[in-house]
Amino acid sequence: MDRIVECIPNFSEGRDEAKVDELVAAIRAVPGVVVLGRELDADHHRSVITFAGEPEAALEAAVRVAGRAVELIDLGQHSGEHPRMGAIDVLPFVPIKGVSMEDCVRLARRAGERIARELRLPVFLYERAATRPDRVNLADVRRGEFEGLREEIGTNPDRRPDFGEPRAHPTAGAVAVGARPPLIAYNVNLSTDDLGVAKRVARAVRGRDGGLQYVKALGFEIRDRGQVQVSMNLVNYEATPIFRAFEMVRREAERYGVAVAGSEIVGLVPQAALDACGDYYLRLENFSADQILERRLQAALAEVPPAADQRLGTFAAEVAAGTPAPGGGSVAAYAGALAAALGEMVCRLTIGKKKFAAVEAEAGAILAQCEQLGAALRRAVAEDAESFARVIEAMRLPKESEAERLARAAAIEQATKGAVAVPRRVAGTAMEVLELLDELAGIGNPNSLSDLAVGAQLALAAMRGAAYNVFVNLGSAEDEELNELLARGQEIADGIESQLMKGMAPR
Repeated sequence: MDRIVECIPNFSEGRDEAKVDELVAAIRAVPGVVVLGRELDADHHRSVITFAGEPEAALEAAVRVAGRAVELIDLGQHSGEHPRMGAIDVLPFVPIKGVSMEDCVRLARRAGERIARELRLPVFLYERAATRPDRVNLADVRRGEFEGLREEIGTNPDRRPDFGEPRAHPTAGAVAVGARPPLIAYNVNLSTDDLGVAKRVARAVRGRDGGLQYVKALGFEIRDRGQVQVSMNLVNYEATPIFRAFEMVRREAERYGVAVAGSEIVGLVPQAALDACGDYYLRLENFSADQILERRLQAALAEVPPAADQRLGTFAAEVAAGTPAPGGGSVAAYAGALAAALGEMVCRLTIGKKKFAAVEAEAGAILAQCEQLGAALRRAVAEDAESFARVIEAMRLPKESEAERLARAAAIEQATKGAVAVPRRVAGTAMEVLELLDELAGIGNPNSLSDLAVGAQLALAAMRGAAYNVFVNLGSAEDEELNELLARGQEIADGIESQLMKGMAPR
């Protein structure tokens, strides 16, 4: 995957493993998504599921698992140590690879709009996706929990949701949807059952009360172990590493004569965070991350090209995922890129051969152009999916007031211009590829003429597929320039095919 988003929904269910299995199954049912882990905590009565995938697939999985949580979890029957306001309590999107924080903000807002509309679950945006400064902090959003929110959401304007009606769902409450950087959920257990100690230590450690700037902390009981816990979220593990949070909890607890019983990481943790702990406690000198066996092995394996079926299956699986994008426009661009690749192949089968020495310079120039055009078409595969997503996002904007309707109409117009520009560019680029293939048919290795004929058909398919997307977005096929381009493309493709058939005729 070139673009990866991580999603870490928290659910108000930590005791019924069968229900959590159903939540995991709802996520896994979405193609293009992988479940990375799950954690259940009976005392907190809470579970955390971590999954990742391409942005559109992650969005779809998030909405589906939210729907399953609404069906399975009843907050009227729920009690646990952890604060909660919803069956699916929080739903953060985290950028991992090839995705910006702004992309995740847009994903969070799209997910929030769909959850409110499809599940009738009020949605509050938090962290980087927040639309108000008083909703950046999750604790402020969740103030009063399910019971308090149920009383205030319809009467207090400050508790009105970002999406959905100002009414808590009777059994599923509400959900906080956001975008944030990676964080580490880290708990330190203390050898005492005095909850007051845990709360005092948490107060000393957390940033909002003067402790460590990037730490959120609460004190909880762990009844089945006769202990208490300082439960922390490290929201910037580079600025406040794990070992620093641990040491401060340990020192604060010692003030009350209490020792640390142990600590735990909930969910996944970046390797760099653990490496920092090793450096700190072991006092390693001249140590490099390259000395870690698994890292060296992973780097070596990354250089091994994947099997052909894996390379081909990735894009096909994304298209088959049942999400609106990537769709026909992306497939058209991909077809054009394959046509350019066949052109490159024929050039390389021509260059360096004695019998084609006279055309080597010409073939070299065509090769460079095919490489450039192929790269542009590969980029267009993602650009088309992104432009379509912007149209969908614009269409989902609110339209209750006149101002909202005007803003929505302007956003749709702007997004549609982008959705037309990409396929129009794809059609023109594919035409350039087709013209180069036509040149190659006259000078290239004749043993590869069938490859050029295949490339010509792919380039023509790219042009037609791109044109279809332009026509649909404009609501008309009356585009003289594009229709002339298609006619010329058909003529060239027919000419290459005619050469192939002539060469196959019996002599």
